[in-house]
Amino acid sequence: MKSVPHDRIELRHAPSAEDTARLRVARARDVLREVLVEKTYGKIAVVSSFGSESAALLHLVAEADPSTPVIFIDTRMLFAETLAYKDALIRRFGLSDVRTVSPDGRVIRSTDPYGRLHLSDTDACCGFRKTDVLREALKDFDGWVTGRKRFQAATRSDVETFERASDGKVKINPLAEWSKEDIDAHFAAFDLPQHPLVEHGYLSIGCASCTSPVKAGEDARAGRWRGSDKTECGIHFENGKLVCPATAGAGE
Repeated sequence: MKSVPHDRIELRHAPSAEDTARLRVARARDVLREVLVEKTYGKIAVVSSFGSESAALLHLVAEADPSTPVIFIDTRMLFAETLAYKDALIRRFGLSDVRTVSPDGRVIRSTDPYGRLHLSDTDACCGFRKTDVLREALKDFDGWVTGRKRFQAATRSDVETFERASDGKVKINPLAEWSKEDIDAHFAAFDLPQHPLVEHGYLSIGCASCTSPVKAGEDARAGRWRGSDKTECGIHFENGKLVCPATAGAGE
């Protein structure tokens, strides 16, 4: 019996949704091993909000290396539930290098002494409470890992796994291709704890002053800065525009 050339073999069945989901998880693990263990891109930190979906990425980070630096920005306007959830996930995953960074008290007193800047200029508020703080925290790193995913909002629909910023730092988004169903399945498979506010309809969680529950049919980030055209805090922007995806290096 003559053998059939490999290029002529036809698959009888297309990959199932479960197969595809497993491949996405495997790819995310491979990416994190490459950047956190093999250190292909130099010194890398993970930036986490410890929000509604953060446990999925942090679980995979802890699998790769629980001593990975994790940067958490405390804007001084977060929900108490977020701060408690952070502590719970640190214990659960054994994360040993979570670095909480915040705006300097003197800057707060000079820029937003009454905590009301978000009512008149949300970009300026996010700028000094998040963007400036993160820039300083990342100055000694060659890049950072984020939890951004394409399904979260129209502004994230073209997020790639690897991006290069104008400052030369590489931005890694291991879960870029994951769907909401992938996230939910990962939480269920590993019995990951939910953020306490999720059960109250908060699907994307930032500062308490600018976050509201999401209504049926809205995208996950619809509750952020409700009533305005703002959809991002600014840490993924350069000169007012989203960072354009770019290949971080040969072979990616």
